[in-house]
Amino acid sequence: MNHLATAFLSLTLLCCGNSFAQAAPQMDLPRVKLTAGMYLVDTQVAATPQQRETGLMYRRQMPQAEGMLFVFEQAGEQCFWMKNTLLPLTAAFVADDGTIVNLVDMKPQTTDSHCSQKPVRFVLEMNQGWFAQKGIKAGFKLSGPPFKPNARNGTTAN
Repeated sequence: MNHLATAFLSLTLLCCGNSFAQAAPQMDLPRVKLTAGMYLVDTQVAATPQQRETGLMYRRQMPQAEGMLFVFEQAGEQCFWMKNTLLPLTAAFVADDGTIVNLVDMKPQTTDSHCSQKPVRFVLEMNQGWFAQKGIKAGFKLSGPPFKPNARNGTTAN
């Protein structure tokens, strides 16, 4: 009987283990420093499909000077939603040279689609209001390793 219980528990964890793991926030992604004028932003980098899919889901808080930079292999219309995301966020859709194409405020735990107005490879999510408080709008240029010419071939620097 004990072997049967062990086998059942093992099978349950094998089948459902991923769903338990996915309900936790990503906290250990690589980081890169970006600058927005005089402001320094410490960003986690979501560069793989799995990292981008989870993004900032399940986070209960995020320091004001932190964000998440989503990096895509190719420029395209990028669309984001807020399913399982507990924080109100603003998404900055960013061109290869660091220029913000458009900004969109996003309401927590919704499946509304928020898209870039032009093809982009980068999306920077920050706490909602951060860009507005700093006077940062579409057309503003961010700086940092991902926006340098050698990083545009699909790699990012540390």
